[in-house]
Amino acid sequence: MKVAISSDHGGNNLRKEITNLLTELDIEYIDYGPDADTSVDYPDYAEPVANDVVAGKVDRGILICGTGIGMSISANKIKGIRCALVHDVFSAKATRGHNDSNILAMGERVIGPGLAREIVSAWLETEFEGGRHERRINKMMELEKN
Repeated sequence: MKVAISSDHGGNNLRKEITNLLTELDIEYIDYGPDADTSVDYPDYAEPVANDVVAGKVDRGILICGTGIGMSISANKIKGIRCALVHDVFSAKATRGHNDSNILAMGERVIGPGLAREIVSAWLETEFEGGRHERRINKMMELEKN
């Protein structure tokens, strides 16, 4: 598995924690930064991750900002993205199993590093269940055509 990860200034610390986790799990990743704590615009950092996911350069993406909201909205503007904003382990598993989410968004100001590590681990380990969920995913993706 290969993952693209990025944050804005409000998610820098949590992004560094998650890149450490990815290293521990021996998961290859591309880190799009930012490298400094100065204020940046989250759409500029969500877009390359989403584009890599859609292009198949990576299998999944992780985006972090202060709340996760700006990153998730930005990523979901890219056709083919199913970005889920998650702040608990149950939802992380559900969004992979039922929604086949391809990007995970989290908020550094909402959750701590321990919980974030659990969420990411659960999200990475959970496979899409298919079945009845496949029909729903197809309907969801049809909405992009309107």
